Amino acid sequence: MLRGAPIASAAATNSAPPGVVPAIQQWNGGTGRLVLTSSSRIVVPADAPAGVSRLAAQVAAELSELTSLKLGTSTGRPAVGDIALRVNPSADFGGAKPALRPESYRLSVAGGSVHIDGGGEKGLYYGTRTLLQAVLGSPDRASLPVGTAVDYPNYAVRGFMLDVGRRYFTPEFIKSYLHWMGWLKLNTLQLHLNDNELSAPNGDWSQAISAFRLKSTDPEFAGLGAEDGYTREDWNSFEDTAAAHGVTIIPEIDSPAHSRAFIEFKPELGLNNGNSDHLDLSKPKTTAFMKTVFAEFVPWFRGPAIHIGIDEYPTELADQFKAYVNTMAPYVRSLGKQVHAWGSFSAMSGGGAGYDKGMVINSWNNHWYSPRAATADGYKVINSNDNLLYVVPFAGYYHGQGLNGEDIFKSWEPHIFGGGQELAVQDPQLLGAMPAVWNDLVRANYTELQVHGLVNKSFDALAQKMWSGGAAGTDYAAFQNRVASVGKGPGTSYLGPRQTPGDLAYRRPVAASSTETPAFPASHAVDGDASTRWSSQYTDNQWLSVDLGSAQRVSSARLTWEVAYGKDYDVQVSEDGANWQTVAERRGRTTAGTDTVTFSATTARYVRMQGITRGTIYGYSLYSFEAFA
Repeated sequence: MLRGAPIASAAATNSAPPGVVPAIQQWNGGTGRLVLTSSSRIVVPADAPAGVSRLAAQVAAELSELTSLKLGTSTGRPAVGDIALRVNPSADFGGAKPALRPESYRLSVAGGSVHIDGGGEKGLYYGTRTLLQAVLGSPDRASLPVGTAVDYPNYAVRGFMLDVGRRYFTPEFIKSYLHWMGWLKLNTLQLHLNDNELSAPNGDWSQAISAFRLKSTDPEFAGLGAEDGYTREDWNSFEDTAAAHGVTIIPEIDSPAHSRAFIEFKPELGLNNGNSDHLDLSKPKTTAFMKTVFAEFVPWFRGPAIHIGIDEYPTELADQFKAYVNTMAPYVRSLGKQVHAWGSFSAMSGGGAGYDKGMVINSWNNHWYSPRAATADGYKVINSNDNLLYVVPFAGYYHGQGLNGEDIFKSWEPHIFGGGQELAVQDPQLLGAMPAVWNDLVRANYTELQVHGLVNKSFDALAQKMWSGGAAGTDYAAFQNRVASVGKGPGTSYLGPRQTPGDLAYRRPVAASSTETPAFPASHAVDGDASTRWSSQYTDNQWLSVDLGSAQRVSSARLTWEVAYGKDYDVQVSEDGANWQTVAERRGRTTAGTDTVTFSATTARYVRMQGITRGTIYGYSLYSFEAFA
C-alpha cells in the first residue's frame, strides 16, 4: 500500500469520526480511510508563526505517547500521507459566531493527506485534538475516515473552577487538569486562591483554617502565602501548560468576605477587632492593603482577566461594600486586567444599580443575583449556578458525590440556571459556563485524586454541552463509549489509577457478597482509581474482602465511601478466608467520605469490611478499600 493512500472500500459514507469528545458540529463524510505511517509528517507553512511550529512538535510527541506512530515535522508543502497545519482566518467555519472564529477549525481528510485550518492558533490546537481522538477511535489506532469536519464552540467560556484556597492541590494535579481540559476543548480554568472554613471553631476565628496560596519573595508579604502554596516558578509552569493546551487561567483573589488569610496576616483589617473572616471596609487602610496584594501578584498572571470575588458580605454593610467594589474594579483594570466577580448585588443592594458595570458576573445563586437580573443590569454572565453546578466533595449538600453526568448530558446546557431563570440559548450576554469544586470541608480527610474521582463523573458531559450542545445525540451509553475510547489525552497519567504508598490491598484479588450491577464490581475498590467503585445490593450485612496474597502484618484500613456508606460495620481479618476475627468496629457513621480505622497490629492474609447496617436506602458502595501495615 502506498504511503498515506486511502484504503479501498465499498462501505457506506463515513459517519462522523468515532471517539471525538465533544462531538463536532458539522461532518461531511467520504468513503475509505487514510492510514498514517512512519513516513507521514506534520507540516507547517514556511512562514508559520512560532506557535504553529511548536504545535506541530507537540502533536508529534502526543502521537508517540498515545499510539505507535512516530511522525517527523517539516515546513513547506505537504505531500501524500502528511498532516498539514495552518492558521487561516478566512477559511469557511460554517456557523461559527464571528467572535468565536479564532477557536474554530476545519479538518479535511482527502486526497491522501490531512489538512487542518484553524481560525487562530487556539482553533488549530482544537483541530489537532480531533485528529488525535479520531486516530485513537480508529480500529488500527493509525487511520482516519475520509471526510471534512467543520467545528466551532457554541460559547466563549467553557470553564472549570477549582477551590485551592481551602485545600491545596499539587502543581502536578493542576497541570494534568490543564492537559485534560485542552483535550476536551475546555478553555478557562479559574483558581480560587484564598479562602477559609465556613465557621470559626467555637466562634474563635484565630483557630480557623485558612490560606492564601501565592508565595511572594517580597519581604513585605512574608507570611501571607501558605507554606503549601505556589511560587512564581509554579505559577509560570501553570501558565506555560495552559498556553500549550488552549486554556486561559483566571486567578481569583477573593475579598472582602472569605478573607481570613488576609486578616490573619493583618488582624487590624478584620471586622470585630479581627475576629472575623470579613474585611473591615470602614478603614481606608483595608482597601489600600488589598490594592498592594493585587499590585504584587498581577505581574504573575498572563491571562486577560482577574476575578475579585466580592460575594457573601454582610448585607447591613452594603454601602461600604458598594464603595469597595467601585474602587477595586477600576483599580484592577488600571493594572491592565479585565474584572470578573461573583454575583451578589440583589442580596446586597436589591440590584446592580450604582455598581461598576465593567465586570463579568459569575451567576452562582439565583437569590444573590440571578442571571436575568444581571443581564437586565447590563452585565455579561457566566453560568456557575450552585444548585446545578457546584460540587462540595463528600458533603451532604451541593452534589457531594459529584455531578450526575447523565443528567448533565440529557438535561443541561449553559443557558439553564434553574428556578425559572433560563436565558435564551446562546444569549449574547451569556458567555458560557463554569462548574465549580468548593472544598468547604477543610477538616475532612480526602485527597486530590478523590476529588478528581468526583469531577470525572461529569467532566466529559459538561465539555460536550459547553462546546456543541446536543450534537452528541441523546444516547448517553454511546457517548460514554466515546469517552472511553479517547481517554483523558496526553500528559494526564497523574490522574490515572495509582497505588497509595503502603497499600497492601492494591490490585489484589477481591471478593464481595454481591454487586449492584456489573458496572460496579468488587475489583473497583482496589484498582487505585478514585472514580470507580464497588456497590452491593440494597440490603444490610454485605461484605467485601481482599486477599493480600500472603500473611501480612496489618494495623489499619482506609475506606472511602460513596454516598451509599456503611453506618455500622466491622473490619475483620482471616488467615484462611473462612474463619474471621473482628479487629475493629465502626458504629454510628453518618456521612460518606474517607474513614480510617486503626487496630492492634495483627497477622492476616485476608481483610474485609463486614457491613452490619447501611447508612442509606441503597447498598454499600466503596471507592476504595485499602489496608496498611
